Amino acid sequence: MRSYYIAGNWKMHKTVAESVALAKELKEKLAGCGEKVLVAPAFTALAAVAEALKGSNILLGAQNMGPEEQGAHTGEVSVLMLKDLGVKAVILGHSERRHSYSEGDALINKKVLLALKHGIEPILCVGETLEEREGGTLEAVIGMQVREGLKGVEAAALKSVTIAYEPVWAIGTGKTATPEDADAVHAYIRKVLASLYGETASKSMCIQYGGSVKADNAASLMAKPNIDGALVGGASLKVDTFAPIALFR
Repeated sequence: MRSYYIAGNWKMHKTVAESVALAKELKEKLAGCGEKVLVAPAFTALAAVAEALKGSNILLGAQNMGPEEQGAHTGEVSVLMLKDLGVKAVILGHSERRHSYSEGDALINKKVLLALKHGIEPILCVGETLEEREGGTLEAVIGMQVREGLKGVEAAALKSVTIAYEPVWAIGTGKTATPEDADAVHAYIRKVLASLYGETASKSMCIQYGGSVKADNAASLMAKPNIDGALVGGASLKVDTFAPIALFR
């Protein structure tokens, strides 16, 4: 049976105490979940959430990381620090990092390679704006983000990479791409991957959908042949809204 990867991105929400409380609730609620599940709390809560998740099937993720292992980089958090806390995966290239903090493909690619070097699985986010979609450049934008984001990633390392397709216009807006629209972009991403790594690698790649994923649309999205899970934002902040997504079947 096909398995899915459900990741919760808590963004800049929740104190340490609130994060621990949610982690403990999810640990109990998702104890029997058969999917791969990850939560990514704020940096300040990583250590405490790691402790709260011990013994569970929920992986610990980070929302971003610096592009260097260490050094004079005020305000950054390094891959070594994340690894030390037990972080298993890191979200990179999220649209909020690309558009609000001007992170480009080259910087994101550097982080992807650094994460892989240290055994942390990158979730590489790609997605188009509404203007790009309506202007007919969706495939050009997505293709560029995938190619540049994976530059230098060896075929053998691809199994440790997840791609998350998040249309910018659907993130935090309540708007969601239809399952058909989302699947079409996922299929295009697989076409790009096939050109880079071959058909077998393309078919086995895990590609999540993100962008206002909720309990009432999760099943229809993941019923599509090219969608392998979800990167969940707002709905991941409460057990009552996140657990049903992870337990959609």
